[in-house]
Amino acid sequence: MKLWGGRFEEGPSEVFERFSGSLHFDGRLADVDIRGSQAFARALERVGILTAEECAQIVAAFDALREQAAQPEFLGGATDEDVHTLIIRKLSETAGPVSEKIHTGRSRNEQVSLDVRLWLRERIDAAAGLLHDLLGSLLALARRYPTAVIPGYTHLRRAQAVLWPHYLLAYFEMFARDAERLAEARRRVNVMPLGSGALAGSGFPFDRDAIARDLGFAEVTRNSLDVSADRDFVLDFLHAANTIALHLSRLAEDWILYSSEEFGWMELGDGVTSGSSLMPQKKNPDSLELIRGKSGRIMACYQSLLITMKGLPLTYNRDMQEDKEPLFDAVDQVAGCLEMARAVVDSVVLRPENPRAAAEESWVIATDLAEALARAGTPFHQAHKLAGRLVLESVRAGKKPADWNAESLAAFDVRFTPAIARLLDPAEGMKTREIRGGTGPAAVAAALDEAGRRLAVLRA
Repeated sequence: MKLWGGRFEEGPSEVFERFSGSLHFDGRLADVDIRGSQAFARALERVGILTAEECAQIVAAFDALREQAAQPEFLGGATDEDVHTLIIRKLSETAGPVSEKIHTGRSRNEQVSLDVRLWLRERIDAAAGLLHDLLGSLLALARRYPTAVIPGYTHLRRAQAVLWPHYLLAYFEMFARDAERLAEARRRVNVMPLGSGALAGSGFPFDRDAIARDLGFAEVTRNSLDVSADRDFVLDFLHAANTIALHLSRLAEDWILYSSEEFGWMELGDGVTSGSSLMPQKKNPDSLELIRGKSGRIMACYQSLLITMKGLPLTYNRDMQEDKEPLFDAVDQVAGCLEMARAVVDSVVLRPENPRAAAEESWVIATDLAEALARAGTPFHQAHKLAGRLVLESVRAGKKPADWNAESLAAFDVRFTPAIARLLDPAEGMKTREIRGGTGPAAVAAALDEAGRRLAVLRA
């Protein structure tokens, strides 16, 4: 069955049908295609194309098709051009001749836009739920080790000491921004395109606002040409998916390192790791490596559609059929990565003595010393040089901060007072950083509480 053909003397060649067919991937839109067509049937009744009885007959036939579409064998053996043609054919088999009215005043261009919007809206909601769960797990992990001290890094070199919850809250902020991006993408998706026709607007006086209410859309599109040409709403989601993947990949990289023997900060659960077929001692962070790897795949989906859309003339071009496979793949991979990441977070056992030792044996307290000197009146550039000379002397002598005390520091330079000597302990230096957003214990405790409240709002 074709939705077109009167203009043609011959049908499409086998190779063209095989090359252009999309049912093997757009079949997953069957349910939303049916729901959109039911709403369109009701719109056709309102403009007098369908009688009330015909509309009821079509809607009931679609209800039966929805039940069938939920079964794996629904697409089995089908040779239709795409999911829209499949649904119309099955409607014809169920409802009879009245089914030929269902496409009155409707183009596949707007139908595709509607289907993808309906489908993507639900997938965004699911992804947001997974993201919220991950945020909750990060907060739970932070609260399990509220006083753990770790080195913070720049250039992958130990820089300053921070609290473990402060570190996790950095990822909380990243993923919270991702939640905002998903919400914004959903807002752009949640616009109803029916009534746009192929490109010039429908020739029938449909109540577009009524159709939008029927399908739960917040508003209607404003320009029929734009509808036919638009895949920005898909790109908006893919951008949000990219930043989620980027942040997941950075977290994965951190924890691949931190769970290694060289760091030894954390242990990943057996359920999220795997062994070696040859080396019996191995416990590999495969879950994190797969997240890191799949992030590239998600980013490629974004680039694929971005490049496909670049330079297309208005309005619709068949190139745009290539939107669905990267979209579907990105949706699947983001969901899988978020689910996996949460399982990893829930499995983590921190070994707080190891990062604490890493902080204590290094000179992450050097900035604390310099700032204490500055607070005591030493110009900061001089304080910086003085702290730097102390570090240099210590490195030459193989001394750690713990090898110094108030007396030896004062002997090094009288500007190092006993009060400053307390800062040789990284945990003491953090107490000077109670500024909002800093790693001071009180500031971090407040930030944890605030994060919990923000998450509750996101989940509401």
